[in-house]
Amino acid sequence: MTTVRVALMTGTGQGIGKGCAVEMANAGYKVSLMSPSKRSANLAKELGGIGRQGSVLEADDLQAMVDATLETYGRVDAVVSNMGHGGGVPETIKTVGFDPEFDGPLLELTDALWHDSLDMYVLNVVKLARIVTPIMIRQGGGSFVNISSMNTVEPRAAYPMSMLRGALHSFAKLYGDRYARHNINMNNLMPGFCENVNLSDFARRSIPAQRPASFAEIGQACVFLASEGARYINGQNILSDGGMNRAVR
Repeated sequence: MTTVRVALMTGTGQGIGKGCAVEMANAGYKVSLMSPSKRSANLAKELGGIGRQGSVLEADDLQAMVDATLETYGRVDAVVSNMGHGGGVPETIKTVGFDPEFDGPLLELTDALWHDSLDMYVLNVVKLARIVTPIMIRQGGGSFVNISSMNTVEPRAAYPMSMLRGALHSFAKLYGDRYARHNINMNNLMPGFCENVNLSDFARRSIPAQRPASFAEIGQACVFLASEGARYINGQNILSDGGMNRAVR
């Protein structure tokens, strides 16, 4: 009898997170979804999975999500972490654009914003890994996919908090070093501009593909990184940006 594959996913209420959830379900995964709004719960019903309302910033919400997943399906094969913690995201983080003048805020950013962003971009992954890793060890393996950003490789003035994703990438490398022996991997998927971005002509011309990514394309890359075929890829940062970034790190 074929064992059902289960994907636990956060930040799936809309956008990239929703696209990843749809593609994971299309690939045969039973999905367990969470976001601060009711959208993830509604999407889970559509996809034949389970969903709940909660915040990745709250350890209790993450634990409840894992508990519900185990109660329903008995296992967790993949964890997909997408940033999502509800309202109150500073406009500095929300801003979408291309700033050739390098005039984005930097020294004006408050200490509170730095700390909140660290929780949002890095520590939610650490908290979830603490809960799920023992489960995966008992199962004999599993995969973590963190939705990151192309701006981590080449920081841009318009998205200053993306630099904190560099800490996430370092954590993924250390995690891979530690838990690869248990057949567990963790990688970072780095989307470029996606279909929900209203690109200027200048920004569009800066993408060799001459277009933004569809949510389905990002989701299909997520499916691969969560698959057995990608299990030997560990601690890596995978760009999906239409060739926009030039640096390779």
